[in-house]
Amino acid sequence: MSGQRSMSAVQCAAAVTFFETGYGRDAVATRLSVSPNAVRKLHDRWRIWGAEVLVPKPTKRTIPFELKREIVQRFMAGETKVALAQEYALSSPQLIQRWARTYRAEGDDGLRPKPKGRPKRNPEAPVRAESELERLQRENERLRAEVAYLGKLRALSATERR
Repeated sequence: MSGQRSMSAVQCAAAVTFFETGYGRDAVATRLSVSPNAVRKLHDRWRIWGAEVLVPKPTKRTIPFELKREIVQRFMAGETKVALAQEYALSSPQLIQRWARTYRAEGDDGLRPKPKGRPKRNPEAPVRAESELERLQRENERLRAEVAYLGKLRALSATERR
């Protein structure tokens, strides 16, 4: 359980206890007065991990592209998210659903790892030189603004003299 939580550790432990005694997601959400969505996510992970869902995982696991594609193809062929998440020891069945949505929208490229951070600037790329016309247009615009400012200043000082 990482990131910002909508349930405290005590509430998560209580929810797991309720799940183990046979309570459903809605009943647990009502009893603990927490978001049904948070309980649903915890319940989905509990179905895979059992009581171990309460143990924090030390690091984020990186899953190779080929494995992601295989899992998504098996899911799209009809296997359940929960069964696949258990087989591959994934943190949540929603992960498979997210991969499948990305795969449908972007194909194989959507499952490939994305580069981290800001893209590097290409030092060989030429810096676009400003054309003479653009430079003159910019200078003309600046001079027009200056003339307008001076005209307003002159009009203002003329009204103050009267």
